[in-house]
Amino acid sequence: MSKQKLLFIVFFLSYVAIIVKLIFLQIINPISSDANYLKTSRIVPERGKIYDKNGEPMAVNKSSYLFYIEPKKIKDTKEFVKRVDAVLQMGEASLEAKVDSNKNWIAVKDGLDRTQKQSLQDLGLNGLGFEDRFQRSYPESSLSAHLLGFVGKDSQGENLGYFGIEGYYNKDLVGLPGILKSDRDLLGRPILIGTQQKLDSENGRDLFLTIDKPVQEIIKTRLRKGLEKYKAKEGCILLVNPQTLEVLALSCLPDFDVEHYYNFSEEFFKNPAISNLYEPGSTFKPLILAAALEENSVRPADFYDEKGPVQIGEYTIKTWDDKYEGRISLTRILEKSSNVGMVHVGQQLGQKKIFAYLKKYGFDRPTGIDLQGESYGNLKPETAWYPIDFATVSFGQGIAITPIQMIRAFAVLVNGGKMFKPYIVQKIGSGEDEKNISSKLEKQVISAKTSETIKKMLLSAVENGEIRWAKPKGYQIAGKTGTAQIPIKGHYDPTKTVASFIGFAPVSNPKFLALVILREPESSPWGSETAAPLFFDVAKELLVYYNIAPE
Repeated sequence: MSKQKLLFIVFFLSYVAIIVKLIFLQIINPISSDANYLKTSRIVPERGKIYDKNGEPMAVNKSSYLFYIEPKKIKDTKEFVKRVDAVLQMGEASLEAKVDSNKNWIAVKDGLDRTQKQSLQDLGLNGLGFEDRFQRSYPESSLSAHLLGFVGKDSQGENLGYFGIEGYYNKDLVGLPGILKSDRDLLGRPILIGTQQKLDSENGRDLFLTIDKPVQEIIKTRLRKGLEKYKAKEGCILLVNPQTLEVLALSCLPDFDVEHYYNFSEEFFKNPAISNLYEPGSTFKPLILAAALEENSVRPADFYDEKGPVQIGEYTIKTWDDKYEGRISLTRILEKSSNVGMVHVGQQLGQKKIFAYLKKYGFDRPTGIDLQGESYGNLKPETAWYPIDFATVSFGQGIAITPIQMIRAFAVLVNGGKMFKPYIVQKIGSGEDEKNISSKLEKQVISAKTSETIKKMLLSAVENGEIRWAKPKGYQIAGKTGTAQIPIKGHYDPTKTVASFIGFAPVSNPKFLALVILREPESSPWGSETAAPLFFDVAKELLVYYNIAPE
């Protein structure tokens, strides 16, 4: 064969190869746009971090990777699946199902660390890919589980905040993803002289809380010890600044592990301080007494003749110990926590005004606290109330509220009569993007004069109550105990109670207000013997921490 014929054959075969390739690209696998050449990658933003009021980290991020595969680039499925599963240990059947997909790209596993990524890359297999991600990390583990919530996945596999701060502020925390567009050749390699477009991602905004981490540690440690000591099923301690309603600490037990939230059922995720309803019992009495003082229905110097049980229709109301002292002052009604005395105060105030003040105190609506998952009790219409309902609500039974509603209302009594909206986040972002959040005054509920009067009565309730607690010497601490039976199937079970104490210090200028709740304590059903001692244990540490001098 001559050289000319050989050269002709070579050119002819090359020409045929080009024609075949063009037929494949334009007919068999047509390219209707530049989509097969222009590859778009998503640049994942970093989720905003969460800090306490002093800048201590409470939720941060660590580098992780999304592992994906490109099935069409995989030649030997069995070999690919076997070698990848040796690293990931996720099951060959599960991997094979993804490899057999007709998709160009499919996510396999999120949250890989650097070691896992490197191990997969070392396999030298075609069709492997990785996308930079960030994985949520909580330096203090579950110190503030109910406050923070957690970051899980939505239906598309993207990060999404659930419950608490992570859920409520998800839009601020999540940021905006960026886009990288680049021209690729047929083998998927970047074409340097081609299109290279990049839109940078915008990281999420950092949050700075009102929470003080050392105080959070104090109340959680004390709460855990209290649950063990008093053998209670559940418990919460909620601490606020009554002058602003910023939440300083909040802990409820049992809680969950935020790093391994998937090992817990949903019932653990709900924050009892904002989601669970309870009957407040005698801690509610100062609210009704303050309303009666405000309306001049009673006067601070008034007395009541505590003769014996009170009859309301077919119902008989007694004192908690069925003992009666005769002529007692309004202050003594609080000191001995007299139910019949409070029925008298409620009757003097009147049914319409009782209902009006229940609404003024905010028990008909949520507080609006910036935590995901808040619920609130249903305050039934006034027309649906019977005389016995107005009688029992005067001493905190027959009304269901949340702890956050209770502490918002009680703060009114000690801060000069003002109602504020409770809040957790005090600053969003930093620099030019910074947004400061301050306390929000909603309304004046009672006068400053009434507030001062009720504070003195609450001080006396602690100083001259039925039980002498281990109070720190030199300090004036005020508050009120509560013991409420738990309603079960339409009636109250006398063996099951919610024990509580709400108190504040110092009385002259309150720096903190704390609500302690223990559900079904076995050592004693009474708030005076369980929740109150726990409150004073917490108060002693807070007085030292806040450097509050004796009065």
